[in-house]
Amino acid sequence: MTLTNLNEIAEYIVSNGKGILAADESTGTIKKRFDSINTESTEQSRKTYREMLFQADGMKGNIGGVILFEETLKQISEDGTSLVKVISNQGALPGIKVDKGLSPINDNSEETVTNGLDDLDQRCKEYFELGAKFTKWRAVINIGNDVPTDNCINENMHRLANYAKIVQTNKMVPIVEPEVIMDGSHSIDECYEVTSRVLKSLFKHLKDKNVDITGTILKPNMVISGNSCPIQAGVKEVAEKTVKCLLENVPEELPGITFLSGGQSDIDATAHLDAMNKIGGFSWKLSFSYGRALQQAALKAWMGKEENMTNAKSAFSHRALMNKKAALGNWNKDLEN
Repeated sequence: MTLTNLNEIAEYIVSNGKGILAADESTGTIKKRFDSINTESTEQSRKTYREMLFQADGMKGNIGGVILFEETLKQISEDGTSLVKVISNQGALPGIKVDKGLSPINDNSEETVTNGLDDLDQRCKEYFELGAKFTKWRAVINIGNDVPTDNCINENMHRLANYAKIVQTNKMVPIVEPEVIMDGSHSIDECYEVTSRVLKSLFKHLKDKNVDITGTILKPNMVISGNSCPIQAGVKEVAEKTVKCLLENVPEELPGITFLSGGQSDIDATAHLDAMNKIGGFSWKLSFSYGRALQQAALKAWMGKEENMTNAKSAFSHRALMNKKAALGNWNKDLEN
């Protein structure tokens, strides 16, 4: 793949309904996933599991990029091929999560900021040499009593913009992920209001930093009811409000928007994406950057056992295809059978 500039890389990742496999779980997060299937999390078992996903037939044509944890970027498969090469051989581009997690924005605050800018330029040079074509940085915004504050939103979006500029200077595409968290009792309208504030701030800071929007991908939350809200919005309302929010706040020249699933079920994440693409009327590609919503069925099929690998690959391949169809607006629930 001779992709010569940032815009070509970004457009390739979301071309023809393709989306992103988020396989960048931290060591702590993947341990929780492995605990759920009674499998020990070791460097070897993590490599075995992720290599299984990358080798699945459903990678080809459905997955345009894979976000990796730093450990995975450097690992070698059982036959001596780097995992970066395994991904590339499937027609997908390797990327990497570069943030270093969260800390409280100040003493006694529930709000957080994302860390990792201090040595980011140096790390990006290494990641580029290892074959990474894009990167990801996640900011976390909670909805609750008197939060989010403007200070929290602006500080996180300021850091996202600084991150994006450093990454582009190092010839990689930045994925900017401002996640408004689904946890809480807030309504879909409250989520809409907060997501609008976040996106307005993000694109102002990106513009102020002279970040090339045509070489950037946005990874946002969907506009959705809080998971403990007594009134849960249906698929149609989620799709309509998410599209409206994006049209009001996201520049037309952005190549792609790849949603996080944020705790939704596999089917809900696919159904919401499909409903948005059936609405249409936007310039950017609307696709997926799912972790759990792409992997959960495969993880349960695998159970840490080699004899289950074929079934696990099939489960992953099915979810990848379903989400490609959703990114093209061609999905329906009957296909899940």
